[in-house]
Amino acid sequence: MTSVNRPLRIALLSYRSKPHSGGQGVYVRHLSRELAALGHHVEVFSGQPYPVLDDGPLLRRLPSLDLYRDEDPFRTPRREEIRDWTDALETAMMWAGAFPEPLTFSIRALRALRASPGSFDVVHDNQGLGYGMFGVPRLGLPLVTSIHHPITVDKRLDLADRGWLERLSKSRWYGFVRMQGRVARHAGPLITVSEAAMRDICRDFRIRPGNVHIVPLGVDTRLFRPRPGPRASGRIVTVMSADTPLKGLPTLLRAFAKLVTERDVHLVVVGAPSAATKTQVALLSLGDRVTFAGGLPDEEFARLLASAEIAVIPSMYEGFSLPAVEHMASGTPLIASRAGALPEVTGDAALLVAPGDPEELAAALRRLHDRAELRETLAELGLRRVGERFAWPAVAAATVTLYRRVINGELAC
Repeated sequence: MTSVNRPLRIALLSYRSKPHSGGQGVYVRHLSRELAALGHHVEVFSGQPYPVLDDGPLLRRLPSLDLYRDEDPFRTPRREEIRDWTDALETAMMWAGAFPEPLTFSIRALRALRASPGSFDVVHDNQGLGYGMFGVPRLGLPLVTSIHHPITVDKRLDLADRGWLERLSKSRWYGFVRMQGRVARHAGPLITVSEAAMRDICRDFRIRPGNVHIVPLGVDTRLFRPRPGPRASGRIVTVMSADTPLKGLPTLLRAFAKLVTERDVHLVVVGAPSAATKTQVALLSLGDRVTFAGGLPDEEFARLLASAEIAVIPSMYEGFSLPAVEHMASGTPLIASRAGALPEVTGDAALLVAPGDPEELAAALRRLHDRAELRETLAELGLRRVGERFAWPAVAAATVTLYRRVINGELAC
């Protein structure tokens, strides 16, 4: 058993850790910082893209072949880049249309943990769920796993409107989901971020509810906060960690196209557009009314969120939605889809609309654009909700409590 007060040695694993615009990199950065601030030793094991970490935690780079880098996706590596059989497996799986990173990262992570015996008290796998995690308990290490939401949801939404040939191709890409379900059923205690995500994990991965523990995510209110001065007139902002069907950007663009015929508005999308999105923007003649901004430094990103008159989360599903909390913390009035955990996260601090309905979304945009008093009310409600519910120090403390219960044998590993 561990002493209640003894600092822990924590290995935090993340197969890719994009630093900005929501997702795994944001979670890893803030959780690792707050765990270190509590006095624990934290080492973050990550593949590319590597996270941006604050002072305290250490970064252990586990380089993949980085086959999906933004500037050169699905690249073929040079022969001299292939270092071992894991690299060869990663390349072969990519050529076959599969997504190999969760599996190959788990193998590299297990190898790194095996090479550091006695260095850690607990391993925390963030959303990877690769077969290599089966080897962690064999090293005598307790394992905790975060699932922000099951990728089964992404798969269903992505395949829904595709032809049979595209479905066949995409099904190969999502082949890792079957692996994640198998690992989740044997990975010991799971952490998720909301009641909605817990229900989806239990249903899609066939997990007992008693094995899933809810720890909501937090927001860095030092960075995301209201700023002095007026907001940019007519500015609407949305954040896309990835331009996929799950995020609902096509619905927002159709709604926005209705709005621009009546109002002087401009949409800023934080994220890189897909080819399909570029085509849609052109077909809707929105080229001078939509701006895409990717890879923003933290301070610039936070200032952008706080400069908008309206924020929109048009997702078809969210297991939590860090951007929703960041918008609320910035004092930006929010419109969000009535989907997944979004109603649970936003409460009464957002206008909720049906996912995938551009007419209802356009009506909500008109209403919020035209009513300054409603924008002010939603901003105040959002700030209050963030102060009451979402703080990273509390997230870290709750996570440490779970670590200690696993280490002490109170929860099955």
